[in-house]
Amino acid sequence: MIDYYTIVIAVGVFTIAGTVKGVLGLGLPTISLALLTVAIDLPSAMSIMLVPSLITNIWQAVIGGNFKSTLIRIWPFILFAFGTIWIGALFLTRINLFLLSSLLGGVLIVYSVLNLSGFRFVVEARNEFWVGGLLGCINGILTGMTGSFVVPGIMYLQGINLKRDALIQAMGMLFMVSTFALALSLQQNRFLSFNHGVLSCLCLFPAIVGMVIGQKIRNKLPEKTFRKVLFSSLLVLGVYLLVVKLSHYVNHI
Repeated sequence: MIDYYTIVIAVGVFTIAGTVKGVLGLGLPTISLALLTVAIDLPSAMSIMLVPSLITNIWQAVIGGNFKSTLIRIWPFILFAFGTIWIGALFLTRINLFLLSSLLGGVLIVYSVLNLSGFRFVVEARNEFWVGGLLGCINGILTGMTGSFVVPGIMYLQGINLKRDALIQAMGMLFMVSTFALALSLQQNRFLSFNHGVLSCLCLFPAIVGMVIGQKIRNKLPEKTFRKVLFSSLLVLGVYLLVVKLSHYVNHI
């Protein structure tokens, strides 16, 4: 039975994560995992994140009018990202969870620093197939280990110079298939439970409410200002996870 403390935390977390997704079109899995792993273990956080992430990203992937043309362009990346998640998930039963949580912190730090610095990864059209396949593999393995879908996936999707609407749909496709593959991998490794499933379904509602709020904020708040605040906060949270979880790991050796 999941305690009320975890339920309250989860509802609050997904309201925040949904709001970020409403403003930027991404961030629900990343924000929810980063905040949840402060209070609970990483596999449980991954499990609770599944339903809100899957449903909101199906919505994001399908709506926009660019689904077919975008999928034709990024399918190698999507295929390899989907197909390698199970490899990363194997580490959930083989590596100390404190160490994997600290790895999540490291991923958040890299992601935040790259965004705050304005770094842009550029992929030439003739290299999209093999670069997409390679980065898809890396993205899938990191997703299986940490539950985060963003590094280096978002860098690749930005680097192939998709238009804004197509980019948002492409991110939705990546997050959608990654969530599905992660769910299969967690089930295979026996991390999913009935209670986690119920709480994950419950968290869909605050995530959607947050997305609606975020869409309204997007119309009023300059995106540049919001992104700076968001990635500065993620940087601090990433450092916290890296230091605290790594120190817990060291203390348990």
